[in-house]
Amino acid sequence: MKGLAITSKGIEETASIEIKELINAESKVEECCAIFDFNNFKDLCLLCYKCQSADRILYLIGNFEFTNFFGEFEKFIGESNFDEWLEDNKKFKVECIRLGTHDFKSVEVEAKAGEFIAKKSKGKKIKVDIRDYEAIFLVYIVDSKCYFGVDFAGFELNKRAYKIFLHPNSLRGTIAYALVRESGFEKDEVMLDPFSRDGIIPIEAAFYASDFPHNYYKKDRFAFLKLKIGVDFDKFFKDADEKIKKSKAKIYSFDHLFKYVDYSRKNAKIAGVDKHINFSRVELEWLDIKFKKESVDRIITNPPTSKNANLDKVYSEFFYQSEYILKKDGALAVISRMPDLVKKHAEKYNFAISKEKVVWSGEQSLKMIIFKKKNI
Repeated sequence: MKGLAITSKGIEETASIEIKELINAESKVEECCAIFDFNNFKDLCLLCYKCQSADRILYLIGNFEFTNFFGEFEKFIGESNFDEWLEDNKKFKVECIRLGTHDFKSVEVEAKAGEFIAKKSKGKKIKVDIRDYEAIFLVYIVDSKCYFGVDFAGFELNKRAYKIFLHPNSLRGTIAYALVRESGFEKDEVMLDPFSRDGIIPIEAAFYASDFPHNYYKKDRFAFLKLKIGVDFDKFFKDADEKIKKSKAKIYSFDHLFKYVDYSRKNAKIAGVDKHINFSRVELEWLDIKFKKESVDRIITNPPTSKNANLDKVYSEFFYQSEYILKKDGALAVISRMPDLVKKHAEKYNFAISKEKVVWSGEQSLKMIIFKKKNI
C-alpha cells in the first residue's frame, strides 16, 4: 500500500526523514509531497497524529500526469480499484487542492470527481454528502501531476490549534519544524530562539524533543475515525501517548518585548509543552550574560525584517552575541525573506554557510540558511 504526505514546497526532504523516523518507511520525494510504502493503516493514523512536516496524509489510490485533465481523470477513476472505500450506503465528499495554473477550478474538479466516482459505483448505494460523510477523497494537483486518495486527517495538519496569540509575521508550524530539523537539533541539546515572537519555533522544537503529538488535543477530529480499517483507536492513541517523555533538551524562548514573551508562553501552554521551554524577556545585548561562552548547541530563529527597526544594528548585535555563545561545532539556523542582509552580518562575525534552501509559505518565498562557525 502507498501513502502520500503533502507538504509545503521546500520541506519535502524533511517530511521524508520524519516519515522514516515515525513509521520506518522510505519515501520518494516529489514536488510538494512524498510518496511512501506502508503495511498497516495505523501508520497513516500515526502520521496524522504526530507528523510535524505534513499538510495532509493520504492513502494513495494512484497518480498520473495529464494534458487533458478531465478526460484523463475520468479514465483514471474508471480503471482504479478502490472498492473497499465505497461500501453500500457509503457517503463521501471530494476535496481538491491545486498548485499551479490551470484552465479549471477546484470546485469543478470536486463536482466532476463526485460524478465519476458515482458512475464507477453504479449499483451501490453511495452518494456525495459534504456535511455527513464517511470518507473524504482528495484530488491533489501540482502543475500537470494529479494524486488521488483518501484523506486520513480530514483537516489541514499544518494549521496548529495552539496558534492563538500571533505575531504579524508568524511562521507556519510545519516550516518552523523544518527549520529546527535543518539545524541538526538533537533531543538533548541546548537551543535558543532570541527573537521568539509568538513562540512557534521553540514550541515545534519542544514537540519534537518530548515526542508530544502536536494533535494531542484533536483526537476526536480525525477523518480516519469514521473509516473501517481494523484499528482499535483507543489503543492506538494510548500507545502513541505512552511515548511522550520529559524533554532532555534545554529550549530557551527569548524576546525583548514582554508582550511576545507572554504570547509565547500562552501559545506553549495551549500546545501542552510550556513546561519544556524557558521563557524570558531578554535584550540581545544580555545574551552573553545569560549564557556562558560556547554553551549553546543551536540558535534557531526568524529575525526581524521590519523597516521600522535599525536592522543593521540588530543583525550586527545578533551575530556578535551568537559568535560568543554558540559552541564551536554548533549551528545557527535562520529563516528570512531578507537573506542578503543576514549573510552580510554573518560574514562579519566569522560564520560560514553550510546549507541554504528556499521554502514556500503559500505564495511567499523564504530562505533557510544554516551557518557554522569558521575554523580560524
